[in-house]
Amino acid sequence: MSNNWIVGNLQYALDTWNGKLSEIWQLVSQTPEDFKGGIIWNVIVNIHGALQAIALALLVIFFITGVIKTCGSFVEVKKPEHAVKLFIRFGIAHMIVTYGLDLILAIFKIVQGITTTIMETAGFGSSITNTLPSELIKTIESCGFFESIPLWAVTLIRRTISNSIIIYHDNECVW
Repeated sequence: MSNNWIVGNLQYALDTWNGKLSEIWQLVSQTPEDFKGGIIWNVIVNIHGALQAIALALLVIFFITGVIKTCGSFVEVKKPEHAVKLFIRFGIAHMIVTYGLDLILAIFKIVQGITTTIMETAGFGSSITNTLPSELIKTIESCGFFESIPLWAVTLIRRTISNSIIIYHDNECVW
């Protein structure tokens, strides 16, 4: 590795790029149960349990309301087509309330599998470490004073940004 500060700046940029790509890949390939150690998932499951209990109670109330609205008397409910229609609607609603989270997770796993397959087919299945080619390092080191002025400008801009003068750089906000 060169001791040239411009080469160091470019290598720092590539290291940042490599780090962000590996973070993106980890987020795309991570299950909800594993995200942040599962703490958030446990909260979601607890909230889902409470909402599921409320939803099942409301389902019974709305089912009874629907029966009363649909049929003016219980003689109409005795007709098999009305009773079957009411119980099919109740059964479908009960299944959606009971297995809604499982359905969402199945859809999530399908989409995640498709995304992973696409990424692996495109060659992004594992994080590839990018490095500066030795020819580029030699070319930068051989630059004269006036040829290196644009390189200085880029380096100063990068240092200004990464030293939190313009943009606050916080790695912990993602994790």
